[in-house]
Amino acid sequence: MKVVLFAGGLGTRISEESHLRPKPMIEIGGKPILWHIMKIYAHYGHNEFIICCGYKAEVIKEYFTNYFSRNNDITVDLSTNQVTVHNNHNEPFKITMIDTGLETMTAGRLRQVLPYTNNETFLLTYGDGVCDVDINETIAYHQAHGKICTMTTIQPTSRFGVVKMDDNGLVEQFEEKPEDSGTWINGGFFVVNPEVKNYLHDDANAIMWERQPMHDLANNKQIVGYKHKGFWRCMDTMRDKEDLEHLWNTNPIWKKW
Repeated sequence: MKVVLFAGGLGTRISEESHLRPKPMIEIGGKPILWHIMKIYAHYGHNEFIICCGYKAEVIKEYFTNYFSRNNDITVDLSTNQVTVHNNHNEPFKITMIDTGLETMTAGRLRQVLPYTNNETFLLTYGDGVCDVDINETIAYHQAHGKICTMTTIQPTSRFGVVKMDDNGLVEQFEEKPEDSGTWINGGFFVVNPEVKNYLHDDANAIMWERQPMHDLANNKQIVGYKHKGFWRCMDTMRDKEDLEHLWNTNPIWKKW
């Protein structure tokens, strides 16, 4: 299946780095987080990507256009304009990069790239989150229920520890970063049928995918949650980036390759 990646936002909450490059191009372990996400999908055999570019689209295009020279030792013969690659640190990726506009919202970005999905079921995610979910398991789950959209859901953990007390205020226990029991949120790894086009209207450029399209899918009972109880992290702030960098150096749970 083709994989659609949202990668066009401004990334204002991590502006320390996003003023220079799109948030999906911020590096973890020397590679853009976008590359990490693509590697997750590639591990499960999904190597064809459609990137919805926007803010600083040229950075994404330049990175993948020059992937050979960035990741391999090469000899350049200027007399013949030939390049010899001495090793192969490349990926079996086929990447279509579409500039969907600077101000376009995610529903509009998706609407613009739908023609590149060839009217087939596709995978969809954001360019700033990593996860150890089994992608092919989500596809099997999606095919079994027969609805238009499957959304991976996760249980978020609190950034703060919880103090448990009795009715008199006597502290009984401290719990570090507990799961929000019973609460599930959008984990951002979707499986989507081509019929989603009916939910992306002419004004989609001004609408977030998470608003009208997903709400309408829910109202029509056409979106199902796949409960993932494993690892998930979103890189929204510099603190998130630092946490992911630490994990990459100690225990990169999302690294399946």
